[in-house]
Amino acid sequence: MKKAIGFYPCPDLDTAATTVVSYAGTRLLTETIAKVGLDHALSTVLEPWRPRLAVHDPAKVLLDLALALAVGGDCLSDIALLRAEPALFGSVASDPTVSRTVDRLAADSTAALAAIDTARATARAHAWALAGQAAPDHATDSANPLVIDVDATLVTAHSDKQGAAPTLKKGYGHHPLWAFVDHGPDGTGEPLAALLRPGNAWSNTAADHITVIRAALRQLPGHKPGSRP
Repeated sequence: MKKAIGFYPCPDLDTAATTVVSYAGTRLLTETIAKVGLDHALSTVLEPWRPRLAVHDPAKVLLDLALALAVGGDCLSDIALLRAEPALFGSVASDPTVSRTVDRLAADSTAALAAIDTARATARAHAWALAGQAAPDHATDSANPLVIDVDATLVTAHSDKQGAAPTLKKGYGHHPLWAFVDHGPDGTGEPLAALLRPGNAWSNTAADHITVIRAALRQLPGHKPGSRP
């Protein structure tokens, strides 16, 4: 492999070789992380949660968890999928280290989530700047506004999970509220913000909509708190 840039290695691609590398397609994700500066932004804002002499950066741990979800994982221990491919993902923390990192962040979840959102907004601004005319906010005005879709979705829990409750459709689980940037008929929605809610939360609760819309607006490049974009 080539020298790592940021958190993840930059492996050479050889189409003539016969060796199989699992999840090679995730290189698109690791390259994107580096290109938009999400790794650096997360590392900066999460520095207060990094213990002295720690080997693993909390930002790398969170990004690895996100990548584990992208390759099909559905629990913390599935980060082992990444650990098995060091050529793609570099050094991946052990399960106990990942668990301790999550515990440290959860101990002050409000501040940790605010820091993560700040890093996401910084990376999104960079990504949209790189996109140029293809950015969702390019040439938007009152006649051609940036559209944000707000929608609630039911997530079934098959066992007793924190925050799970009976749902309006006689199921059991959660009812998060999401906000997406609408990319139009030729694109998919880009998630801006989400509000975790119990299964018995209503779809049209005004306070929840205000909360998630404010969080979504804070993710927009150039947004100034207290002002209309």
